[in-house]
Amino acid sequence: MEGIDGAGKTTQVALLEQFFLSAGERVKRSKEPTDGPWGQKIRQSAANGRMTWTEELHALIQDRTEHIQNVIQPALNDGQIVILDRYFYSTIAYQGTTGGDVDALTAQMFDISLEPDVVVLIDVPPEIGLARIEHARGDKPNAFENLENLERVRAVFQHLATTHSNVVLVDGTPPIEEVRKTILAKLLESALVPRLSMTSGPSIDSLRSSNAPGTASRLAKLRRAAGLLTKPQK
Repeated sequence: MEGIDGAGKTTQVALLEQFFLSAGERVKRSKEPTDGPWGQKIRQSAANGRMTWTEELHALIQDRTEHIQNVIQPALNDGQIVILDRYFYSTIAYQGTTGGDVDALTAQMFDISLEPDVVVLIDVPPEIGLARIEHARGDKPNAFENLENLERVRAVFQHLATTHSNVVLVDGTPPIEEVRKTILAKLLESALVPRLSMTSGPSIDSLRSSNAPGTASRLAKLRRAAGLLTKPQK
């Protein structure tokens, strides 16, 4: 899950985790920066005075390397659905607007990171994001969170959505429940269909039509739980 600060990522990550768990799926939920030593250093920098651009990028890469090795890859190997609150797309967007080259950062991040099946990009205007931070969350904006910077970050995120087919853009301005339903519809009607098909073996067409156990059942169950099906598929 990606987006500028105040987009509603953390809320929607929690709701998505809750949905998959309630549908009987095994889920690993995590975030970046992590709670590890490198992640804590990054958060302290954002709150108390930022590191240099080079130091910050190094810390982000170290944090992600440990995250992939210790959390993400083991969970994937175990067959779990991994849901992340921020990933390397945030590094591209934020570090790419504070002194880095976006194209070079994009190439570097894809070279050293695991590419996700789908990235839900929750899009809101910076004014809304900042208002949520200051009023709804009751927080004081940190060094990353100012209008001018968030406008640039949003532009990079939007560019990534137009240049990478696994990035799904979702309007984050409606009420929380409406955004949740939109995310589930986009995931279960298109974005995650190839992955769910791959997991169970058959083609997408057979996933939609077969009665065989382990084909249509998983996707149909998830769609039904999301309210996208009103009755069992036959």
